[in-house]
Amino acid sequence: MNQLAITKQIIPFFLTLQNRICDALESADGGKTFQEDIWQRGDSGRGSTRVLRNGRIFEQAGVNFSYIHGDTLNASATAHRPELTGRSFKAIGVSLVVHPKNPYIPTSHANVRFFIAEKADSAPIWWFGGGFDLTPYYGFTEDALHWHRTAEALCRPFGHDVYPRYKRWCDDYFFLKHRNEARGIGGIFFDDLNTPDFMQAFAFTRAIGQGYLDAYLPIVERRRALHWGERERQFQLYRRGRYVEFNLIWDRGTLFGLQSDGRTESILISMPPLVRWEYNAKPAPNSPEEALYHNFLTARDWLNENC
Repeated sequence: MNQLAITKQIIPFFLTLQNRICDALESADGGKTFQEDIWQRGDSGRGSTRVLRNGRIFEQAGVNFSYIHGDTLNASATAHRPELTGRSFKAIGVSLVVHPKNPYIPTSHANVRFFIAEKADSAPIWWFGGGFDLTPYYGFTEDALHWHRTAEALCRPFGHDVYPRYKRWCDDYFFLKHRNEARGIGGIFFDDLNTPDFMQAFAFTRAIGQGYLDAYLPIVERRRALHWGERERQFQLYRRGRYVEFNLIWDRGTLFGLQSDGRTESILISMPPLVRWEYNAKPAPNSPEEALYHNFLTARDWLNENC
């Protein structure tokens, strides 16, 4: 692992992936286009934030490329990895969140990233991470099966144990401990990936990044024409509050970005444009809203149980 691989392989892949995802989301929306904000944070990093707002399908979609670096790591990184203390670092990645208008279309999130920490008298410590997860407001078994089948198919060439392991990791990570509640139906999440070697770890990361569109866009097409009204909109805005709670309380990426002198506007582009909270809200018995809690916001083995 050296600077040449970062310059010639990793950064070009991430930039190409950002372009590909933005092009596909624009095409699916059929209305608005992404506006790009190229930014520089002194000597500590650079990036490109692209935002699509008030489209026909997507209320807000943000797709970020970032490359940040520094002489020392912040507390959120070294708390989990004390061996990184005293090392310089580079963090490169693409992250995105899509918030549709239609409450029947789920919110989706994906990211892929590369991290390397270096010290003059020792070998570099590097790894890849990423994944994608889905946050529906109204649950459809057909959509959940498609999402998880796509994730499993992407993982399968890298080993039959990969999807079950990363699916469990996703369920555990995207969980609001203060509410004892899942954020959505999960997907896959991986981190600290540096085995069996650089090429294999990079190949897996590329597969996940490129496969996100195959997982998400068919769901968008399937649900985009469903009629919705004020009831569905209010429930969507209420459930978006859970998204905000997770990102601000539990998400390590948000904390790392803010503590690393990252660009705040880019980091918080994951937040929904509109959201509401309601004290002790309870869905009506036997309603579609109650079904979300009972049938979808619990960890399930979507590919092997009788759905």
